[in-house]
Amino acid sequence: MTAPTATSDTADDATPRSLRKRAAILDAAEQVFLAKGYLGTSMDEVAARSGVSKQTVYAHFGSKETLFVALVSAMTTTAGDEVHPSDPAAAAATDDPGPYLREYAERQMAVVLTPKILALRRLVIGEVARFPDLARALYDSGPARAIESLAATVQSFADRGLLNVPDAAEAATMFNWLVMGGPLNEVMLLGDAVRLNRADQRRHAAECVRIFLAAYPPE
Repeated sequence: MTAPTATSDTADDATPRSLRKRAAILDAAEQVFLAKGYLGTSMDEVAARSGVSKQTVYAHFGSKETLFVALVSAMTTTAGDEVHPSDPAAAAATDDPGPYLREYAERQMAVVLTPKILALRRLVIGEVARFPDLARALYDSGPARAIESLAATVQSFADRGLLNVPDAAEAATMFNWLVMGGPLNEVMLLGDAVRLNRADQRRHAAECVRIFLAAYPPE
C-alpha cells in the first residue's frame, strides 16, 4: 500500500509545532506497539491516539517499519541516558568506589527493569527475524553503552589505585552482568510479577558491589 503523500509538515520541519507532533506520534506509537506488537499495530490507531492525521504520521515516518525503528531507538537512548551519571566527574570526586557503584547498580536496575523497557526488550526479541538490526541497536544503546561508560569509570578508579583492574572493559562487563544477569533473566522468562522491588534491588546492588570489590581490591 502506498503511503499518503506528505504535506508541508515534513520530517525535516524542525519547528516547535512539528517537534511536538513528532513527540506525540512517538508517545502514541509506544503505547500501541508495546500493547499490540508490531503486526497488531496500525498507523490509523497511532494517528488517532496522537491526535494527528495519518497523513501527518506518514510525513514524519514514511512507514510503520520506520516508525518502529525510530521508537526503539528513542526508547533505548532515553533509558541509557537515565542509567548514565548526569555528572561524569562524580567518580573522580570520590575515593571510595563502593557507594558510587551501588548507586549506579540501583539506578541501572530501576531503569532496565521498568515494565515498558521489559516490554520493549520482549518486543524486539520477538521481531529479530523481521528486524535483525533492531536487536543490535537495542544492545548498542543498552548493555554495550553501559559497559563502555562503566569501563571508563572503573579505569579512573584503577588509575588512582582504588581498584586493581587488569582490564577495565572486562571488569565492567563482569559488573554489568553480575548486577543485571539474574534479575533480568528471571523477569524476562517468568514475567513482571517476579521483578525485584526497590528494597530487593538495593540489597542485590550492595551484594554485587561487595563481590566486585573483593574481586578487584586495591593493591
